[in-house]
Amino acid sequence: MHVIAVLALDCVHSFDMATPLQVFTTAHSLDPSSDSNLGEPLYRVMVCGDGRDLRAVGVGQVEMYRYTPAHPLADALTADTIIVPGSGSHQPQDEIIAVLREARERGIRVASICGGAVILAAAGLLDGRRATAHWTSTASIAERFPGVEMDDGVLYVDDGDVLTSAGAASGLDLCLHMIRCDYGSAIAAETARHMVVPPQREGGQAQFIRHRDPGDGDGSLEPTMRWIRERLAEVITSDRIADHVGVSERTLYRWFRDQTGKTPLQWILQQRLSYAQELLETTDLAIETVAQQSGFGTSMTMRQHFAKHARTSPAAYRRAFRARADLT
Repeated sequence: MHVIAVLALDCVHSFDMATPLQVFTTAHSLDPSSDSNLGEPLYRVMVCGDGRDLRAVGVGQVEMYRYTPAHPLADALTADTIIVPGSGSHQPQDEIIAVLREARERGIRVASICGGAVILAAAGLLDGRRATAHWTSTASIAERFPGVEMDDGVLYVDDGDVLTSAGAASGLDLCLHMIRCDYGSAIAAETARHMVVPPQREGGQAQFIRHRDPGDGDGSLEPTMRWIRERLAEVITSDRIADHVGVSERTLYRWFRDQTGKTPLQWILQQRLSYAQELLETTDLAIETVAQQSGFGTSMTMRQHFAKHARTSPAAYRRAFRARADLT
């Protein structure tokens, strides 16, 4: 079982603290015989701190509640992953910094949500790396820590053993991404389904989207996205989608750009890749059959897209996933 340690900070942002607790405790193995499709838990999550009574705050640093961590800070060094949530306290404790530096030396994966990137930077974990945080704070972090390359235009940055995410809901995206890395796309998608959130937003997506102008009607793409996912094996063109929605291709393109940061066909490609990964993880279907069912048409086309976007082949992806699953 993968162990997650969430560091307990004073004036922690309540949403940042709750996000990893909720996401990782929701992740279970797949059990088709269960009504909920959930099997055994895949993560053990612990909140680690120095035992003090700490404050959790909301927007404007308004105190929401007080909490006492259930585990000592030293227990974080026994975890496989340490997560640092955002905090309104701008001076991280020396003990927190020491734990993060020790974790780095031990090869423990470390991640931050929102302003938690400040603490990673203060510990020296982001030196020479690309990182992100909430778009309102990236400039100040870059000024304070010039050795860090801050990017305010992405949801999260995966730099291998150190990951950072932007503000608020992007913490959900980062946690689901880590589940995909640990246990595969099928587990991550099922976790997202139980949480009733989108199964995947790529890290390179913009942090915020433009609001639709008044008069656009509802404009929500969610029903259209469901319609597309149910037809991935079919030929889906922009004009077919526009006819289904009842809008012009230009309006459809604008809606997709505003709500996903992608064109319709770019978004469909992302869905096909994700579905192909799920099929490779959970079935013994031939590669050609996976290509057909996920909408790539031929195994050659699917291999080309895997090489470009996943930097591997479908067959190698299946072997690597099964080898990882055997280890867990």
